Amino acid sequence: MKVKNKNISSLKTREKIKKAFASLMVEKKDLSKITVTDLVQIADITRGTFYTHYENIYEVAKDIQDETFEVLLHNIHELEEVESMDSYFQEIFSYLKENEEMYSMVLSSNTPLFFTKKLDILMNEKLLETFSKKKIPNLELTISFFVDGCMSLVIKHFRKESPYSLEEIQYYIQNLFQHLFLQ
Repeated sequence: MKVKNKNISSLKTREKIKKAFASLMVEKKDLSKITVTDLVQIADITRGTFYTHYENIYEVAKDIQDETFEVLLHNIHELEEVESMDSYFQEIFSYLKENEEMYSMVLSSNTPLFFTKKLDILMNEKLLETFSKKKIPNLELTISFFVDGCMSLVIKHFRKESPYSLEEIQYYIQNLFQHLFLQ
């Protein structure tokens, strides 16, 4: 990524670019069909401004991916205790709620989500690392079931394929997590 500067103006511009990108994912349904020309027009910025922040469209997708990973994997080790688990899930779902519009647009495309496979692998690895010392039967299978189910619930929510709110999903996931890993 080009811009390392984290000033307010730079952050706002990057958010505009990411929102325009999400909007184009809805329209184009495929990452490879999004062009810088389309993106700068929707974001109402110049090409120069775009290239000040990103080298190409794929870097915008990677930025969204990295931001999501950072939130999901930050403090994942805290999941070993009920008190920490609640704050961990609260942090994740607050972030998802704040960015609901963008994720709804990005996840509504026909293109498989560009980072779901990587996210699945990372979450499985981190949870396995976190709970490997516990004597949980079929730990790898349980983790895989939990991660895949959680991702499916959240993706369905953002695609408007689920009747459940983020709050209901959060509550269910927290209770399931506690039951599977902390009993």
